[in-house]
Amino acid sequence: MTTVTVIIVVLVVAALVAAAFVMYDKQRRSQLQERFGPEYDRAVEGADSRREAESHLAEVAQRRDQLDVRALDEAERARFTAEWDVVQARFVDEPGPAVDAAETLISTVMRERGYPVEDFDQRADLVAADHPEVVQHYREAHAAHERHRSAGGVDTEDLRQSFVHYRALFAALVEPSGSAEVRDTEARDTEVRDTEVRDTEARDISKPDADVRTAEANDSDQNGIHPTYTQETR
Repeated sequence: MTTVTVIIVVLVVAALVAAAFVMYDKQRRSQLQERFGPEYDRAVEGADSRREAESHLAEVAQRRDQLDVRALDEAERARFTAEWDVVQARFVDEPGPAVDAAETLISTVMRERGYPVEDFDQRADLVAADHPEVVQHYREAHAAHERHRSAGGVDTEDLRQSFVHYRALFAALVEPSGSAEVRDTEARDTEVRDTEVRDTEARDISKPDADVRTAEANDSDQNGIHPTYTQETR
């Protein structure tokens, strides 16, 4: 094999390796974007580089996939939902303690499902792997909760927002598997029903007008009044 041939082979192999790496990198990026949704953009914005952010998200996904996270059974969902209703009712008179109780209840639900709950940042990362659409709610609720604990109290509106954020995460954690698909189907069915109602209402509104015009025409005929037609001159 000549030197030129060796160089060509090396260049071809290098090109193939580079192409394979680009394809792998593109595929991994697409998978991370699909799994983490808005959390992917947040991670990229907060990291020194896209590669650093993607490495972190890939590590989070790997840690999450190694956990034995289970769905709650029907009895557990009913029990936790009843507990949440009590906490929510308490917010009216005791917003601070209610937010504390909401944080505790969410941690309990996460522990029951199999999430590690010792460190908040780790919990938030793992929630992002499963519920990227609500993890920001969790972070904002936790931040307000921390302000409440460190300052001895915060504005009631801040506490209210915190509670609303906790409620969004709680709903995501206790809902049965497939609920998202059910909600999507219900939303589509509602949209179809709304469209049908609007069409029916439009027909009902236009129908009396048509009936009135027909009745007027009949009255004209009976009174000997006939419409005048003009023949078009060609």
